[in-house]
Amino acid sequence: MTGPRELDPVIHAQARLRVVATLNTLGEANQITFPGLRELLGMTAGNLSVHLGKLEEAGYVEIVKTHRGRTPTTYVALTRRGRRAFEDYTAAIRELLDLS
Repeated sequence: MTGPRELDPVIHAQARLRVVATLNTLGEANQITFPGLRELLGMTAGNLSVHLGKLEEAGYVEIVKTHRGRTPTTYVALTRRGRRAFEDYTAAIRELLDLS
């Protein structure tokens, strides 16, 4: 018998879990602007940037910097890998809860 799955340490941090869970609700191929995500989560720009950087390093989010007219705009989206990691994470949590 094998033990419960390990919780992904990248997602397990509370702020990153909130980011991934929020992006997961957007559905595949959907993205949100950085300010929109920051407002939804109630996080500071600096704090959100740090956590997005860690998620991007893991391949869980894609960050696209572009322009709307002359205004720089940053879009954030959950990648397929990120969506899979979130699904695995939630399954691992359910397994842990079933063990109780």
